[in-house]
Amino acid sequence: MGVLAQNREAVRRYVEETGLPFDILIDERRDVLRAYGVWHRIGLDAWNISRPAVCLVNQDGTIAYSFIADQQKEFPTQAELLRAIG
Repeated sequence: MGVLAQNREAVRRYVEETGLPFDILIDERRDVLRAYGVWHRIGLDAWNISRPAVCLVNQDGTIAYSFIADQQKEFPTQAELLRAIG
């Protein structure tokens, strides 16, 4: 599941255009982003946004893997994600 802190209508259009193969949780109030510690009020290029983040959550609710970027263009590699899943 992905979490997007954007307007519901914008997310709906994005999902329709891209055909995402997973569910999206719309977090307009940023409650989930705050709970996971990825929201920040002011960034270098925007305000009221989240850092790019990936969390793999086990079925029991524990976090098996997390990546929280320091910069907006930073993401884990595909190899790193596959190792975390495997």
